[in-house]
Amino acid sequence: MWNIPNLLTVFRLCLIPICLACFYADIPYARFFAAFCFWLAAITDMLDGYLARKMQLMTPFGAFLDPVADKLMVAAALVLIAVDMQTLWVTIPAFIMISREILISALREWMAEVGQRGQVAVSEVGKYKTAAQMLALIGLIWQPVGWITDLGLVLLYAATLLTIWSMLTYLRAAWPALTK
Repeated sequence: MWNIPNLLTVFRLCLIPICLACFYADIPYARFFAAFCFWLAAITDMLDGYLARKMQLMTPFGAFLDPVADKLMVAAALVLIAVDMQTLWVTIPAFIMISREILISALREWMAEVGQRGQVAVSEVGKYKTAAQMLALIGLIWQPVGWITDLGLVLLYAATLLTIWSMLTYLRAAWPALTK
């Protein structure tokens, strides 16, 4: 159970409160440190999955905890920037993304119960959504200069569109099972 990929996942969970504490710390470069923590968490997200597959270290514990860590990390960052920026232009995308994560998690759980989990496996669109989301959140947490914040917002909107697209793709794939 305690292999390198699972330890990286647990480390990612531990980075969430550190990221939040850095963001609110009254120290120079606090936002940079928060963005760095989030970036490090995003890197461990890619690395733990790669190592688990490459080294054949996949475990039931890892299969459970990895998506939980991902969702908690992203939800914490989305709430953080929505509270910080206090604008509907950030709050609505954050709400859409968090809602999609809850909906698709529930859909995957239900599809697994009816023996059709493969119908809602992670798609390419979902991977692009995650990449855009991670880059957007790094920029919006850090906000060092205007253009990075602007780029973060553009990526946030792109991630929101990809979020909606992937949600519709998963729902369409599950529709036959949902309407039996």
